[in-house]
Amino acid sequence: MKNILKSLPFRLLLGVAAGIIIGQFANVTVMNVVVTIKYILGQLITFCVPLIVIGFIAPSITKLGNNASRILGVAVVCAYVSSILAAFLSMGAGYGLIPHLSIASDVEGLKELPEVVFQLDIPQIMPVMSALVFSVLVGLAATWTKASATTRILDEFQKIVLEVVKRVVIPLLPVFIAFTFCALSYEGTITKQLPVFIKVVLIVMAGHFIWMAVLYAAGGIYSGKNPFHVIRNYGPAYITAVGTMSSAATLAVALNCAKKSEPTLRDDMVDFGIPLFANIHLCGSVLTEVFFVMTVSKILYGTIPPAGTMLLFCLLLGVFAIGAPGVPGGTVMASLGLITGVLGFDETGTALMLTIFALQDSFGTACNVTGDGALTMILTGYVQRHKIEKQEIRIDF
Repeated sequence: MKNILKSLPFRLLLGVAAGIIIGQFANVTVMNVVVTIKYILGQLITFCVPLIVIGFIAPSITKLGNNASRILGVAVVCAYVSSILAAFLSMGAGYGLIPHLSIASDVEGLKELPEVVFQLDIPQIMPVMSALVFSVLVGLAATWTKASATTRILDEFQKIVLEVVKRVVIPLLPVFIAFTFCALSYEGTITKQLPVFIKVVLIVMAGHFIWMAVLYAAGGIYSGKNPFHVIRNYGPAYITAVGTMSSAATLAVALNCAKKSEPTLRDDMVDFGIPLFANIHLCGSVLTEVFFVMTVSKILYGTIPPAGTMLLFCLLLGVFAIGAPGVPGGTVMASLGLITGVLGFDETGTALMLTIFALQDSFGTACNVTGDGALTMILTGYVQRHKIEKQEIRIDF
């Protein structure tokens, strides 16, 4: 029982429950404190994300040696294929289900959160995508030039980042999630928006779980390993993603979960794949956005976009998803040009799309993060099939 009480899933669930309950009874004074602390914690966690990306991806690439470029290519292809196939699944479901639905678009009547009392800005040392590109280029260049000194520096930096994750990020996450759900509960997102939330999200969540099952089945078949050995460890990552609505902010917990899945997931592939996929694999968000743009089009314009238009939208959305930031609403924000350009949405359609997408963004993120474990299984199977030597790197959380 003591181990359960100290476990990360229990602390995360406790944070969710406490936040919802407090939010129902909190007054403006209490919420001033809540939104302020939530803002500061969010800034701190966000600041750490580029450090985690650099600290894991760059050293992992140097340890892959001459195979780094090939494995990076395989990872990007896996992420893109997963995203567009999820989009096609959602498109098929949209044409089959949306004509039979009656989804209200009225989500008015929410309380307004008070302003942040003390705004402590902690800018990232660089944007997450810059950190990702920097990590890839430095790791590859260090491999090509056999830069031993740089490789040692990257290894030491990885150890430093791990201590930051263990001693700062993971302990703060349950608190951050508690304040996040407190704010949602206070403003009424969990109560007044519940009818809209249930109608749309249940369909999309079913799609999430179907697609995760497909990914893990594919990963298990390709790698020859039991996917349950990975899935059973991903509960904390799923809960954290629901609470943070950010693949990037969930990265530390996702790494922790993947580490517990070894040897089903090879440790060097975990260090390389999980941080990379957290930024380029957004299958859940893509699946959600495709279904929602079809829904909004039906609500506002009376028709669902034709199949040819949706096919083009899905193919381009997969590309945009790879470059979208792993932050709340990152996918839909990155693809606004597609929504207006390809689908022809006006300002009202775009606003409604952003609103409905925000209602379930947490579950799409959870699908993204959990699906990363399946793609890491595929990477593990790839390096084993091609007899790529295992890099002896042992990191414990």
